[in-house]
Amino acid sequence: MERILTTAQMREADLVTIERLGVASEVLVERAGSAVAKEIITRFAGGRVLVCIGKGNNGEDGKVIAQLLSKRHGFNVLTVNVNNGIFKVFDNQFDIIVDCIFGTGLNKTVEGKFEKCINLINKSNAFVVSCDIPSGLNGDTGLAMGVAVKANLTVAIQELKLGHFINDGPDYCGEVVAKDIGISIWGEDYITRITNSIAKKYFPVRNRNVNKGCFGKACILGGSKSFPGSVLLSYNALTALKMGLGYSNLAVPESLFNSLLTVSPECTMTILKEKDGFIDYCESSLEKLLKYDCIALGMGLGVSQAVYKTLCFLLEKYSGKLVLDADALNSLAKFGVDVLKNVKCKVVITPHVLEFARLLNIDKEKVITNSISLAKSFANEYNVVVLLKSATSIITDGNHVVLNTTGCSGMAKGGSGDVLSGIMSGVLTRADDFFEGVCVAPYVFGLAGEIAQKEQNEYTITASDIIKALPKAIDKIRD
Repeated sequence: MERILTTAQMREADLVTIERLGVASEVLVERAGSAVAKEIITRFAGGRVLVCIGKGNNGEDGKVIAQLLSKRHGFNVLTVNVNNGIFKVFDNQFDIIVDCIFGTGLNKTVEGKFEKCINLINKSNAFVVSCDIPSGLNGDTGLAMGVAVKANLTVAIQELKLGHFINDGPDYCGEVVAKDIGISIWGEDYITRITNSIAKKYFPVRNRNVNKGCFGKACILGGSKSFPGSVLLSYNALTALKMGLGYSNLAVPESLFNSLLTVSPECTMTILKEKDGFIDYCESSLEKLLKYDCIALGMGLGVSQAVYKTLCFLLEKYSGKLVLDADALNSLAKFGVDVLKNVKCKVVITPHVLEFARLLNIDKEKVITNSISLAKSFANEYNVVVLLKSATSIITDGNHVVLNTTGCSGMAKGGSGDVLSGIMSGVLTRADDFFEGVCVAPYVFGLAGEIAQKEQNEYTITASDIIKALPKAIDKIRD
C-alpha cells in the first residue's frame, strides 16, 4: 500500500520535521526545489524554461528550481513572479513551464492575475511541470478552484496527496511522482492506495492436485423484464468464474431462464419466483442460495418491496459475504437503510456517487466534496464496507481508507459496474481478509479496463471487452 496524505497531515509532518527534529525550513525548500529540478533534468537534455513563481514555500521552491536549471548546460531559464501580474513573457515560446504558483493549501477560487497566468500556461504548447500539486487544484478534494494548471507531470514533495487522485485530480496532475526530501512522517492513520503486491497474493500458482470444490462458489442474483436478455448478468457470472472460482450460479426470474441458459453454459441456474417480469419474494427459493460463499445482489432487479424483502432475508439469514449493488442499493434508499445495522453476513455496498447520495438522502454535490468523510461515517454507522465508485474509487470500513487508482475513461459505460460485481464476487469468495478482498477487486477491474482501452480506445471499449482483458490483467499482476 502507498501512503496518501491530506493537507493537514502534510502540514503536521512539516512542523514535526522543523520544530522537533530541527531541520530548517530553508533546507526543506532547497531539497524540494532540487528534487523537481533533478526530475526535469532526467527527462530533458535542455530547453527553454519558464518558472512561474507565487507566494509562500511553493514560490520559494520555484526560485531554487530556476537557479539549478540555469546552471545546467542546455537550459535557458526565465522566471515570472505571478504576484506582479506582468505576463508579456508568455509572448515567447517555451519547451517547459514549471508551475510554482500555489501549494496544496489553496481553498478559494482562483481569480485575477493568478487566473490569467494559469490560463496562459494551459494555452501554451509547453510541457508543464507542477511542483507538489497543480496550482488551482484543492489538495484535499481534488476539485479545480475555478481554474487550475493542467500539468503533464506533477512532482509531489515527500508524499502523494489526496487531491492528486480524486475528482478533477487525475485530469490535472498528469503523471505523478513523489520525491523524498526528508520530511518525517509519523503515525499510521493515512489513506493508502492498493498496489500490485497486494493484488498478487490473490493469484498464486495453484497445485495440480485440486478440484473445483477447492475454490468456492458464488451466486449472482438479478435480472428483470427491463433487461430481457440480461447479457450483462451473464457477463457478471462468467467474470466471477474468471476470478478463479469453482462454481458460479445465476439466480434470475423464471422468464429469463431460457435465454440465459444458452448464454451462460458454465453457470448453474436458480429460478426465482416472479410477478410481471420482476422477482417476487420467495423464501424457499432464497434458502437454496444460502450455501454460496458470496452473493452479489441488485443488478437489473428494479426497485420494489420484493427486492427489499429479498435483501432483508439475506441480511438476516445469510452468513457469507454479500455484495450489494445497483437496485439493491436503490431499494435500500427507498424502503430503509437501517436494516443494515443488524446482519449476520459481511456486507460491501458498491454505489456510484448518485446511488450513494440517494442512500444518504443528500445532494450529489455534497458527496463529491465530502466523499471520504461521508463514506467513513456510513461504514461506521452500518458496519459495512463502502466501495464508492468513481474515476478513483474510495474503499473504507470506517477506519481504513484505501483508494483504487487503476481504470480509465473508456470504462464509463453501461455494464461496467456489473462486471465489477462479478469480479468482486470471485475475489471475495477466495478472500480470507474481507476488506482487502474488496480493495483488490476494483484494482483488477481497473487494470483490465486500461488494457482493453490500450488495445482499442476510450470510445469503443465495452463491458465485455473488460472481461476479455482479464487474463492479461491477471498475468500483469502476477509478473
